Amino acid sequence: MSIEIPDLIAALVFIIPMCFTPGPNNVLCAAHGSQYGVRNSLSLISGMAVGWSILGLGIAAGATFIEENKIVFQILTYIGAIYMVYLGYKIATSTKVDDSDADERLGFWTGLTLQIVNGKAWFHFLVLMTTFGTVLGEGYEAKAGLVLLNLSFGFAAVLSWTVFGTGLRKIFSGNELGIKLNQIMGFLLVLVAVWIVMPK
Repeated sequence: MSIEIPDLIAALVFIIPMCFTPGPNNVLCAAHGSQYGVRNSLSLISGMAVGWSILGLGIAAGATFIEENKIVFQILTYIGAIYMVYLGYKIATSTKVDDSDADERLGFWTGLTLQIVNGKAWFHFLVLMTTFGTVLGEGYEAKAGLVLLNLSFGFAAVLSWTVFGTGLRKIFSGNELGIKLNQIMGFLLVLVAVWIVMPK
């Protein structure tokens, strides 16, 4: 089956803003980057990429079932919001303003776990598969290709937000300003969690 360019463009118009606008992954990466820098955030980003891909492939296989059982999606959304509030609290109350403490860094498993309970990611892939699932052709392989296309933009997004956070750390140099930045970034993550559970 040939790829219809207008349909592909429509899919990209959905994918790109969804990947780059503020959400759990992007805000967490900005917060982590502001504390530990890009290099020390790569493990977290890798976990997000793997979890994001697993979630996308799973939803590609079971989009119909998920649509028919939205209560599962709602429960995961609330669990994800609670988890994000916890991460936001952890960041906001951190007094670390340098990257020397490896024990405080978030790693691969945090990034992967967040995807399982990331309401925005579930919504993203559910719309992607039910609306644009045949853009690259019929069959599961085409949907898997769509997940990979999506991953390329998602990876670029979290990396960009991490770099943004690292830039903020340079602006907010100094212990007092660094702690204030931690509080702001943690608070923003809590706001994202609240936004996700608000009725749409």
